[in-house]
Amino acid sequence: MYDFDSAWLTKLEEMRAAGVNPYPNGMKPTHTSTELHELYKDVEDPSTVEGSTGVAVAGRVMFRNRFGKAMFLRILDRGEPTVDTVDAEGNPSKKGGIIQVYLRKNEVGDETFEQMKKLDIGDYVWIKGHVMRTRTGELSVQADEAMLASKIMTTFPDRWHGLNDVELRSRQRYVDLFMNEATRRTFRMRSKVVRYLRDFFEDRDYIEVETPMMQTIPGGATARPFVTHHNALDMELYLRIAPELYLKRLLVGGMERVFEINRNFRNEGISVRHNPEFTMLEFYQAWATYEDLMDITEELFVGLVDKLHGQRKIPFADFEIDFTPPFRRADMDELVVEHTPLQPEQMRDVNAMRAFYVADNPGADLDKLPTTVGKWWELLFEEYAEHKLINPTFVTGFPAEISPLARRNDEDPERVDRFELFCATWEIANAFSELNDPVDQAARFMAQVDAREGGDDEAMYFDADYIRALTYGMPPAAGQGIGVDRLVMLLTGSQSIREVILFPTLRPERKMAEQSVVEFENKDA
Repeated sequence: MYDFDSAWLTKLEEMRAAGVNPYPNGMKPTHTSTELHELYKDVEDPSTVEGSTGVAVAGRVMFRNRFGKAMFLRILDRGEPTVDTVDAEGNPSKKGGIIQVYLRKNEVGDETFEQMKKLDIGDYVWIKGHVMRTRTGELSVQADEAMLASKIMTTFPDRWHGLNDVELRSRQRYVDLFMNEATRRTFRMRSKVVRYLRDFFEDRDYIEVETPMMQTIPGGATARPFVTHHNALDMELYLRIAPELYLKRLLVGGMERVFEINRNFRNEGISVRHNPEFTMLEFYQAWATYEDLMDITEELFVGLVDKLHGQRKIPFADFEIDFTPPFRRADMDELVVEHTPLQPEQMRDVNAMRAFYVADNPGADLDKLPTTVGKWWELLFEEYAEHKLINPTFVTGFPAEISPLARRNDEDPERVDRFELFCATWEIANAFSELNDPVDQAARFMAQVDAREGGDDEAMYFDADYIRALTYGMPPAAGQGIGVDRLVMLLTGSQSIREVILFPTLRPERKMAEQSVVEFENKDA
């Protein structure tokens, strides 16, 4: 049971006893706040405009000022603030999202006015009337009719100080959204990003598809999966860690350009850049190479920044990211050499890399240090180069050892045709020319199995059906994954992934857990 505050329950009982329904239905607004501000932005006297009467607005009461036989309300609706005026100093003034309502007792009647006097901050109301301007020039709706639309049943947050605690905002996103315009703006931006991604690929003849979220074998990435059980089939299933192997099966089937905006699940740690449930864009194109995808990716990012920001230099944290093309392209070992005393020839020498690292990290656990060239490149890049990559940089020349699904480079088989895009020190995208040799792929799967048996919980499983699919022939192709959450973080200046996911994964609140009663019933028992 939920522990309702008795004072609020009493208030509901009193309203119902007086014949007031606290949760009516059927009221419809004719305009949003933004639409009204746009329609009348250049109109001094709204009464001169046809259609200024019979206007209905609806929203949450965010401010109330009562005096005698009149009152002002400010209500929040779904309208998006837009720039429509400038102040005396030339600064843009945003209107929308909030509309003022003016109620007079002799206009709405005694009974309605008495009901409106009992409104609490946070209640939803529906207002019908005519558009006017107050003596201070503020656009308002003067009410002819007014109704309570939904009664708040808890104490409204302090509207002056807002809702600032990050964890509380993440737990109670429903409160965060109506209290903070910045939060609403972030998620409007996220929606625009996803729409742009869809339009970008559909305009280039890609087909949007859906692949399984529950899989018998988790594949397409090196990550620890979530495990569940299907009762009817009596089998274990894994929540998707990546859609890659299913999307490449579609290439085998002749769907030459596919993309999916998908939810993935990885049973790993939580940080400012990691959430167990996250969103990825993955796309695959037959007859393309990883170099083609670098061109496509650059076009995608530049177009997205132009669309959303109107400029190619955008602030983020303590620095500025310059999306002006062309983006830098550099091999992984080249970047390590750039940021350490190591020389190019030493990047093939395990002993030389080990000696440098041990000297620079005297407290390192020697038993846990890498023993192969590929693993050393990965470690050195992560510790010495990654955090230096601010502007968009395509990191190329990855070792085959750490790229089990990528095609080997023809000139240097120890490397693969792969890149990762870094912005603001973060990996944003991962792409490669796809490995379509079933024998090579089977051998790499076996190496992953050996790693798993050796204790690597994130190593891949052997997917025999995927190998069977490759035996039918997959055309030369390239594919890429882009982290949508991190992309939105960059474009909105958000410092934590929690700020761009509506409902991030959090430890349950003890109080809520105690008040929740969950019963699991096996209907097949």
